[in-house]
Amino acid sequence: MNRFRRWTARRPFPGGLLLVLGGAEILVTMKAPLPVILRIGMQGVAGYLLPTLMVLIGLLILFNPAQRLFYSILGVLLSLGTWPTSNLGGFLVGLLLGVVGSCLTFGWLPDQDTRRVRRQRRKEARTADQPPLAQAGEPA
Repeated sequence: MNRFRRWTARRPFPGGLLLVLGGAEILVTMKAPLPVILRIGMQGVAGYLLPTLMVLIGLLILFNPAQRLFYSILGVLLSLGTWPTSNLGGFLVGLLLGVVGSCLTFGWLPDQDTRRVRRQRRKEARTADQPPLAQAGEPA
């Protein structure tokens, strides 16, 4: 578990995961028995292509975080493209997951310390700023 935590701390894990989940949700809603989907091209290929590319981009974000800016911009464009092609972007749920995941990825900083390290540094800074307590028997 500790190894997995270190692995996720070095990459935009929440953003990539949300993008993968958004694409998967849109793919699942494509099988819904509703005639809402707009057919574009050969039997609605765009309706299946865009969410599949969203899943692929999400996996690329997880396994190649060095190119996260390009992937996140591409992820937003693909997510927004599912609005007219894939049951209104998976009934808005998949579209929102994809856009939020892409935005989280875009804003992620690779050299940022983990939350636990930042909390520890703030705690150390607070204790260093406080004057030492007077010893028993000494005047205050």
